[in-house]
Amino acid sequence: MNSRLVRTILSLAAGALLALSATAHAQPRWGAESSSSPSTSTSQKTNDAADRAVYKPIEYPNASKAGPPLIVIPGEIKSNNATFTQKFGANNIADFAEIELSKANFPVLERTNLGPLLNEFTLAYNLGDPDVARKMLGRGKLKTTKWVVKFDILKTEQVAAAQKGFDGGSVGRIIGLFGGQGAAIGGTAVGSVRTQDTSGVWIIGMRYKIMNAETTEQVAQGYTEEKMEVGTTATSVLGASSAEQGGVTLDTMVQRLIQKTVWEIDSKYK
Repeated sequence: MNSRLVRTILSLAAGALLALSATAHAQPRWGAESSSSPSTSTSQKTNDAADRAVYKPIEYPNASKAGPPLIVIPGEIKSNNATFTQKFGANNIADFAEIELSKANFPVLERTNLGPLLNEFTLAYNLGDPDVARKMLGRGKLKTTKWVVKFDILKTEQVAAAQKGFDGGSVGRIIGLFGGQGAAIGGTAVGSVRTQDTSGVWIIGMRYKIMNAETTEQVAQGYTEEKMEVGTTATSVLGASSAEQGGVTLDTMVQRLIQKTVWEIDSKYK
């Protein structure tokens, strides 16, 4: 066999093996058919709404540089809004923060490694007690900790709400008063019309604090807010109805706020 032909065959085989290897190690992806219902107008609308709320990773500018080892302690939720406090606790927010700080290349000691000491550890830094803090930092993995970080929710309030609608019942009855079959049909058709639109705007504010692990003194802090709009629309005509609900969820808003604050920490304090 011609040596050039042999080299060509070997080269093609090597390329095929590399392609197979890359495919085997590629991040798994699933097509739309694995997660959506049969193609319908409602399926498309609900998937579009879900796409707006799905988690979207961001690129941290200094992720190539390792940050100081840190611990995230549960922050405070200074809100009386029942909807938020029933859904979220300080530990939920700290979990999100650990994920994003790890992606930004901060060595994060998981709070679960503190075990029953977590409450005592958190109290020491909330009260700014350096003696207790130093005593704890002498134990195990805590020795390398440089920062203690916490994320507080300072604001969750609905700042605006609007509602409008149309009920065709009254107009339909007026049309029906003119008499005749046409008027009766028209009155029935108009009387069946119902529309309803509602919308509300929320503002959620988050503060972060960075504390020196040894002295409990504050190294830095920052605050950011995000606006969340939630709305519904519904229409009914002659028994045919449609309804839509849109807007991102509280989970998504909290994740985005944490991403913004971690981006600031990564940009300013490494």
